[in-house]
Amino acid sequence: MDLEHRISLLLELRKMMKSEPVLWKEAKRRAFAHNPWFLPEFIDFAVEQIVDRYLQKDLLEQWVQSYQFPMQNPGPKTIGLVMAGNIPLVGFHDFLSIFISGHRQLIKLSSKDQELMGALLTFLYEKEPETKDLIQTAPLLKGCDGYIATGSNNTARYFDYYFKKYPSLIRRNRTAVAILSGSESKADLENLADDVYLYFGLGCRNVTKLFVPENYDFVRLLSAFGKYRELADHNKYKNNYDYRLSLAILNKRYYMTNDSILLLEAESPFSPISVLHYAYYTNRNQVIPVPEPENIQCVIGKGFIPFGMSQQPALTDYADGADTLLFLRNI
Repeated sequence: MDLEHRISLLLELRKMMKSEPVLWKEAKRRAFAHNPWFLPEFIDFAVEQIVDRYLQKDLLEQWVQSYQFPMQNPGPKTIGLVMAGNIPLVGFHDFLSIFISGHRQLIKLSSKDQELMGALLTFLYEKEPETKDLIQTAPLLKGCDGYIATGSNNTARYFDYYFKKYPSLIRRNRTAVAILSGSESKADLENLADDVYLYFGLGCRNVTKLFVPENYDFVRLLSAFGKYRELADHNKYKNNYDYRLSLAILNKRYYMTNDSILLLEAESPFSPISVLHYAYYTNRNQVIPVPEPENIQCVIGKGFIPFGMSQQPALTDYADGADTLLFLRNI
């Protein structure tokens, strides 16, 4: 299967995801039933990003041409792919990278996100039976030439051990931070709410910490965050919120809230579900020392990634900054 054929299949996949046949609608319904964190609106948002920012003919061609992949892969390898399941279709970019590079892939689907990826693979199998030679799934990954795996820092240590004899791309915990000046408009803050609340904050590109100037007005921020007040009615999210609120009260920590998120001053860039950390800075013109920079996926704010765009990565916005296509070209 040459590159042109593979791209044409990806464009057929795009059409299917946009037209939403029964197969796809049912897959989305089952995904939410299986995993309550996958709200229908969050699934739709993830699909929209894939359709608009990944599966476009000109974008795909420019992307793969910049790596000088030949029309026909002369020596396809088998890549073992361990997918994460923290947000809907989070493993799609890795799947797309392997497929467009012409390598074979053996996928271990996440137990949290089997329905969506499973439906996409079923569509490709039916559209072009030859894809079964390129894409397979398995509960265990053995006999591969290389591996791509995404997980927590703890599971990454296991990946490093099990895959140490093979070329591998191992991803770990990452998060995002935002830098505010205090002059943000209401629209800016509402867009920032997307960066914080989308996918319940479970993505590596979700903002989990704010850097704000001294005497920052949090009232405007919390008011703008009311855009997502309905999340307070989500059972699993509410349980996390109540637990974290109880801890703050018991530990006599100062907190602020709009009843859907807790703001706590803390050093760590990572915050639990329903919590947003913040820290103060004194001089915006100085470089703000972001703690644990090796754990930061992206920075949001004026002069950085625009507000509201953290969950809209381009094809070249690689997780952990590790160039997936370069890895696949050189394997």
